[in-house]
Amino acid sequence: MADTDVAEAELRTRRGVFRAVAFRDPVDGEEHLALVRGEVEGRPGVLVRMHSECMTGDIFGATRCECGDQLGAALDAIVREGAGVLVYLRGHEGRGIGLVAKVRTHVLQDDQGLDTVDSATAIGLPVDVRDYGPAARVLRRLGVGSVRLLSNNLDKQRALESYGVEIAARVPLLAAVSDDNVRYLTAKRDRLGHDLPQLDALVGEVPS
Repeated sequence: MADTDVAEAELRTRRGVFRAVAFRDPVDGEEHLALVRGEVEGRPGVLVRMHSECMTGDIFGATRCECGDQLGAALDAIVREGAGVLVYLRGHEGRGIGLVAKVRTHVLQDDQGLDTVDSATAIGLPVDVRDYGPAARVLRRLGVGSVRLLSNNLDKQRALESYGVEIAARVPLLAAVSDDNVRYLTAKRDRLGHDLPQLDALVGEVPS
């Protein structure tokens, strides 16, 4: 990333002060944001969350998914740790299919009972086209070597490793199960391979 594609400033939030690193990725052309807490350069096992943009969950608090809860929980974990990075990846809405298409999948889920996977393929779109290269590139710029990745998604771990980022550990980021999100979480576990042990107690109770 050229210096002209990066801007940094102090960001005061309800959780305290972060260093906001806005950057335009040279590969995907999107503008992303890294929130940095404490000193992370050269530190081993930095707590890192790669968070995919979810307007409905992150901004409006939609309960169909756990995205907003995970965003808050990741920031809280980084604050407790005293150091860490949250990379907010734009262009990842609906696992990369975009906002309009994502809302269309919601209609299919509500009206036809399709899950989050089948509702995407039903409208001719891929299940997941997210690229985590921008996160790897900004972590290198920040001097982060090994990371402890806040994620339940093994594909995210493999993606970062494919870009040369050392994963020291994967740290679960589990959201509470509710009537609104249980079918979505179950599909993520059963169809997409997410590690969601909080669902284990609900065997036989998932609504059809």
